[in-house]
This record gives sequence, C-alpha cells and structure tokens, in this order.
Amino acid sequence: MDRWYVVHSHAGAEANAARHLQRQDYPVYLPRWRKRRSHARRVEWIAAPLFPRYLFVRFDIERTRWRAIHSTVGVSHLISVGGGLPAPVPDGIVEVIRSREAENGLIEIVPHFRRGETVIVGEGPFLDQTGLFERMDDSERVTILLSLLGRDVRVKVPIHAIRAVA
Repeated sequence: MDRWYVVHSHAGAEANAARHLQRQDYPVYLPRWRKRRSHARRVEWIAAPLFPRYLFVRFDIERTRWRAIHSTVGVSHLISVGGGLPAPVPDGIVEVIRSREAENGLIEIVPHFRRGETVIVGEGPFLDQTGLFERMDDSERVTILLSLLGRDVRVKVPIHAIRAVA
C-alpha cells in the first residue's frame, strides 16, 4: 500500500530533491508558503518550503526499491524508525496540508492571536512597543492597542511585524 514518507534534504535543496525524485517516478509533495524576505532595504515575498529541509515522498515499502531515495541528488536521508525502515506519515496529514493550499499552490499562514493577547511590535516606527491585539483587518494588517504618552492608541501594523510575548 502506498504511504507518504518524509525525506530530509540537504540545506536549501528541497526543490532539487523533489525534481530528482519525480524523475525517478516517485510522487512528491513539497508544501510551500508565501514568506516575507527582507534584504538590503528591499522587501519581497517568495515561495519558501513550509518545512525547511523536508518534503514528502509516496511509495509502497513492500514493492518499491525505496533505498534508491538515499542516493538521490539533494536527499540526505529518509526519516526512519529504530530498525532503519522509513517511518510512514500518519494517514491524512499530507491531505490536510494540501487542503490549506490557496489557488496559487501556496499554503496560507495566518497567525492566530486572541483579542486582548499581549503582542510586541518587531519592526517599524513602533519597534519594541508592547500592546494588546484587537483584530485582524485582512490577511496583511492587524489593529493593536498601544499605550503611548499615557493614552491608549489604536494602530494598524502589518501582521508580520508583531509577535506574541513569551
């Protein structure tokens, strides 16, 4: 019976490993998400692996010559259990991940904060300010309540600019 297994790739080689596994006729799934990348005062959105260095491959352990996966370009090894056999992914996990893909094929990651939860701003003019999460306006902006100069002020900031206070 075909099952999904996890491949551990070399650093930054997920797509290369996926391509070479597909050339060997293995069904492969490399979930990706829309990631914000900042570099030299430039911000861009890229498609990045959801699980860096990991991807899924599907095969029947009884009928497939799966050991060849270990010598595939870009692959470090299959995630295995004690006896050296690859560990199957629990049924339904890959399907749940796939169900969260948007039309563009990328997984939508929406941080979940509860109303009243304390958050800290990690960039921009409100850097290092602590506030209370109020609401998410859309997929990119949130409203938080900051205490500035002795009064509470509602401000809108990009979702990627806040994080929960530990």
